[in-house]
Formats: sequence, structure tokens, C-alpha cells
Amino acid sequence: MKITLNNREETFAQESMTVTELLESKNMTFKMRIVKVNGKLIKREQYDNEVIRDGDNVDVIYLMSGG
Repeated sequence: MKITLNNREETFAQESMTVTELLESKNMTFKMRIVKVNGKLIKREQYDNEVIRDGDNVDVIYLMSGG
């Protein structure tokens, strides 16, 4: 499957995967993040159930604070 991840085309062997599987496969372990699939905000408790499919647009945005 091909998806757009943070404005870059990515290819995966699977036909679909959950948000959790995507984060694990890309080693995105930072806890302070927002995930959007096709513009829809995905709640952390839905990561195991939200399925990413061919052609989807996924944004993983890291939250940082500072002063």
C-alpha cells in the first residue's frame, strides 16, 4: 500500500495497518503527538482500531513546549 505520511510518499507491504502498527513500524515513540488520518484527528485510545488504507494521508505531529 502507498500512503502519504507527513507529506512524503511511503510504501508498505501490508494492504492496511492500524495507527499503532504504523507508529511502531516507523519507530515513532515520542508520547506527545497528534495523529490525523485524512484530516480526522485520531484519539490515542483509537490507535489500535483506526485502520490506514492505501491512498490515505497521515500526519503525525509532535508537540513540543518551551519557554
